[in-house]
Parts: sequence; structure tokens; C-alpha cells
Amino acid sequence: MGLKLNMTARFDKWEHRVPVTLIKADPNVILSQKDGKVELGFGRRKKVKKTQNAHVSVAGFAPRFIKEVTTGESNFASGDKVTVSVFEPGDLVKVTGITKGKGFAGGVKRWGFAGGPKTHGQSDRHRAPGSIGQTTTPGRVFKGKKMAGHLGASKKTINNLEVLEVDSENNLLVIKGSVPGARMGLLLITKTGKAKAVPAGPPREASRQGYTLPPSPKEDEKQDRQTTKKETSKQDENQQVTTKENRKGDRKSEEKEKENATENQ
Repeated sequence: MGLKLNMTARFDKWEHRVPVTLIKADPNVILSQKDGKVELGFGRRKKVKKTQNAHVSVAGFAPRFIKEVTTGESNFASGDKVTVSVFEPGDLVKVTGITKGKGFAGGVKRWGFAGGPKTHGQSDRHRAPGSIGQTTTPGRVFKGKKMAGHLGASKKTINNLEVLEVDSENNLLVIKGSVPGARMGLLLITKTGKAKAVPAGPPREASRQGYTLPPSPKEDEKQDRQTTKKETSKQDENQQVTTKENRKGDRKSEEKEKENATENQ
């Protein structure tokens, strides 16, 4: 578990700007364990209740947040701490949080309705929801009808986010992309796998520094097409030249035949 700090940017080795989110993930204390499930405690409370004495005896303080996580492993013991060192750059994680609350929203904002017509005398139909049902049959509004209502402040999970940096000294995680929730909102981070190492192409400015960009397959196809066009055009020109020469030869032979015929007469 961790707290969302803010969003910023990082630059990769190709100098591409990447949006990232900073997460403050202080050590999580394992409060209890049972049947492959672990109860984690995060943060500290200023005031302690009597019902939290069991947690205080294990962690030494009353945790602010308590979450139960399924691990499937029994290597943990009560009182152990889980730090950001369990993550590595290149890991894929899913982040769960509570989205920002938007209050009571209409159909246009909540569901993306198009609204009504803007012309032909429509003065109050621009953001209206429109019809919500039929006539006598069925005579009711179906459940789940998209209408105006409360928007946001709901649980949401974002999958396949990549861990770019891990700062064990400051307990910071740098995750690529955005995560749900407002600043200082609680996040649950779960490791899901490893990101594929896809080599990114160099920037265009690298060609100015002496690096020649490899031709793309589309460019190769274009070059092949151009060469074939040039070859065909040359062949056509040669054929035209040969046909012209043949025609000239035929005309000369015809003229000679005509001259011989006139001499014989």
C-alpha cells in the first residue's frame, strides 16, 4: 500500500518524455496471516482505540489503513515488513484506488450523452437526457438505465502499469502513467509480471549526429516500386525507339520500290 504524491515526467534513454506518478510506499507491517492471506497495516494513527490493542502489540503502533491481501505463500510472519524493495524496474503492476468524487453529475458528463438538438427552437434541450422508457409496454423503466447521479468516488483498478524507478531510501515508486485517486489517496499496488523489453527507436535528431536510421519496410517497398517503374519506363522507351527505327526503315524501302517502279515504266 502507498499514498499518491503527484505526477511528473521522466526521460528515457532515447530522450522521450514519459508521464509518471510518484507513490510514497512506506514499509507495510504484516499484522496477521491465515490460509494464504496476509493482513497488512500502513500508516500511523494519532489516537489508539482499545479494539486496536492487538495491532499495537504486533506493529508497535496503530496502523491507519488495514488491508487483507491474498498471497498464497506462508513465508511471512507477524511483525515482518514489506518494503518497496520487492519491486524492480520493469515490473508490471496493477494499482487500485478510489477515484476523485465529482458530485451529482448529469447524463452528458456522467455517461457521455450527446444531448439534444441546438437549433429549431430548442432552448432547454441541449443537455437533457431525453426519453427514459417506452409506453404502456413495459410500463416501467428498466433497471440500470443510464441517468444523472453521483459520479466518481468509486473503486477502480488500472492494469499493466510499468515500474520505472524504485527508491528504497526514500520509499518511493515511480510508475509509468496515471493512477486513480487524488493526491495523498490510498493505493493498493500488486505485482503482476514483467514488462516486455521492446527496443524503442532513436529520435529523429540522432540522424544529425551521424546515426543513420534503418529504412522501414514501407520505405523499402517504395524504393522497389520506384526501381521497377524506372526499369519499365526504360524498356518502354527502348521499344518506342526500335519501333520508330523500324517504321523509318519501312518508309525508305517503300520509297525505293516506288522509284524503281517509275524507272521501269
